[in-house]
Amino acid sequence: MAGHSKWANIQHRKGRQDEKRGKVWTRIIREIMVAARQSGGDPNMNPRLRLAIEKAKAANMPADTVKKNVDKATGNLEGVSYEEIRYEGYGIGGAAIIVDCMTDNRVRTVAEVRHAFSKYGGNLGTEGSVAFQFRHVGQLIFAPGTSEDKVMEAALEAGAEDVITDDDGAIEVLTAPPEFEAVKIALEKAGLKPDVAEVTMRAENTIELTGEDAQRMQKLLDVIEDLDDVQEVYHNAEMAE
Repeated sequence: MAGHSKWANIQHRKGRQDEKRGKVWTRIIREIMVAARQSGGDPNMNPRLRLAIEKAKAANMPADTVKKNVDKATGNLEGVSYEEIRYEGYGIGGAAIIVDCMTDNRVRTVAEVRHAFSKYGGNLGTEGSVAFQFRHVGQLIFAPGTSEDKVMEAALEAGAEDVITDDDGAIEVLTAPPEFEAVKIALEKAGLKPDVAEVTMRAENTIELTGEDAQRMQKLLDVIEDLDDVQEVYHNAEMAE
């Protein structure tokens, strides 16, 4: 099954995230705390916490820092309590945007998100206004040049839902969120290490933006991503460099 060319967009996104490493630990810590508070502090029994700890290791976060925040969330240490909130809206050219936040102050967060949308050409929508354009999936992406046959055989055998080859040769493996971890482990055992591996909101259809529209959209996304309470931003824009 063929897909859109998105490798350049993925690399672009990863590059921008690398530039913002200072915020990565903060976001991971919040994810660890919410996961531990919801389903307990044992990663063996808590897939969401296990995934957050993997992200922490990849970001070179010390094990002591991870443990301390798990303890805070499970009541062993006093800490701040975060709640999860999702906002939906439209960006440049009608592109759909989902903003996932963790906050200890809902009033502050919605004011900051609304201000970012309105100031930079977007429009904050109501709950459900764009979510139907996305699919909640586990996503593993392999760089162009990876053996499609090898990925497909290992992925489908492990329980993946779909394998998509994009126009530029990148290969996407999609799973149901509960199957993500098992499929990832099976692929890695087969010697296939993904460049991107995450549970995400994947756009069902994309909107291509070029020139000034692409620049304005990127500015809007940058401003939203820089907000302290924002954890993840999903959108359906494909932006040419």
